[in-house]
Amino acid sequence: MLSVAVVSFLKVVSLLGSALTAARLYKNGLSQRYRVFFAYVVFRIPNAAWAFFIDPKSNTYLVWWMATGAIVWIFYVLLVLELYRLVLERYRGIYTLGRRFMYVGVGVAISVSALSLIPKITPHTPQRSRILGYFMAAERGIDLSLAIFILLILVFLVVFRVPLSRNVKVHAAIYSVYFLSNTLVVLMRSLFGLRMKDEVDVLLMATSSGCLIAWLLLLSPKGESVPAPMARVGLSDEQRILAHLDALNRTLLRPSKEILPAIKTELT
Repeated sequence: MLSVAVVSFLKVVSLLGSALTAARLYKNGLSQRYRVFFAYVVFRIPNAAWAFFIDPKSNTYLVWWMATGAIVWIFYVLLVLELYRLVLERYRGIYTLGRRFMYVGVGVAISVSALSLIPKITPHTPQRSRILGYFMAAERGIDLSLAIFILLILVFLVVFRVPLSRNVKVHAAIYSVYFLSNTLVVLMRSLFGLRMKDEVDVLLMATSSGCLIAWLLLLSPKGESVPAPMARVGLSDEQRILAHLDALNRTLLRPSKEILPAIKTELT
């Protein structure tokens, strides 16, 4: 009885958190800068509401869950791209190259996940189980590839210390927790099946609700300003790293036939 009450409470928090976050982003004008994120939060409102009116054990629930799940995949890809763009606003060349690698990585991950199911799916496997199996494989491939990409973004931020606004830093941190928690749930379902389904779902909903509250409270118009770098030990090394990053970005913006010779020159 307690778990049902907890799940219902978290569903309400998720619905209200999505609505309040969307309203705050729109009121503060941040919806124009974080367009994909704003659209995703708006989408979460009906996506959180329909679960209250459909029996979880019905076929209708399964169809809606898969349909909205596919839309969420698209949002995840676009959200990571938007986050990547915000981090690399000053480095369009690096952004373009990395975006291409991400597309390829997502495609390869989905293909590998789907191929891994072939030995498990036989002509005698029920049609519903086949569809659900391929759906879960696609979800696993997308989540894993995007998780790796997000981790690379975080490593990039740690290594290069690119000047960013407070909002972008907050958004990157919260979304990393939000998305990586979803990825962890997918992995746990793959490893343990449905044995821990209720516990995992409650943990995911709690994390998701916490992230929504963090976005609601921490994103603000004042957070859009980029603070001036503070003088500290090692600042000259950091400036030298950023100078190399600028040079690499300019190189990648050149025509493709000039890129390789220029990169070799830059590295030497």
